Amino acid sequence: MTPFFLRILFLFFVLAGHAVWACECPYSVLSLEECNKYEIIFKGKVVSVKPCADRPGEVLFELEELYKGNSEKKFKVLFDCHSECAMKFLPGDEWIIYSRYKQIDNAMMDWCSRSRKYFKNENEDFYTVTYGNDYYDEVKFLRTQLGVHRFLLSKSAEAQNRNVIPSINQTVILVICSLLAIVLFYWLLNRYLKF
Repeated sequence: MTPFFLRILFLFFVLAGHAVWACECPYSVLSLEECNKYEIIFKGKVVSVKPCADRPGEVLFELEELYKGNSEKKFKVLFDCHSECAMKFLPGDEWIIYSRYKQIDNAMMDWCSRSRKYFKNENEDFYTVTYGNDYYDEVKFLRTQLGVHRFLLSKSAEAQNRNVIPSINQTVILVICSLLAIVLFYWLLNRYLKF
């Protein structure tokens, strides 16, 4: 074989090997120690998905069971679409999510966490081979070891009207009333307290 051909062959195997091993996550075993790495753990169904644009994508979950953390019945998970390990979220999919809070009402998806999707066909469930347990064993472990927690009560209706910017008419009336109050205060101060 010629040296040029060997170089091309070597380059092909290096590039092909990089594409095959692009997504490498550390192996983890289902245990309490592993669960302690995460702030929120839940099982839920995907309600809606906002794909990535210039910022992370958003998945809205309706939680079925909450094992760790605090959350309302609906919870948002942010995700990076450009990660090598990224998977697709589709409405109706059921997931067990292991994550950390990004803000109080959402979390950031770590594709190398123990998060896993439920597959109706057991032969498609590659997580069983990777993690060493199937979906039902994982749910059973979480229920017995962490328990099922209550959801927070939804208070979103109260928070919606807090930061409303007044209209132009309201702003003008507010400025006029403020000026009249200042003039009245100044007049009362000069009339009753003469220096």
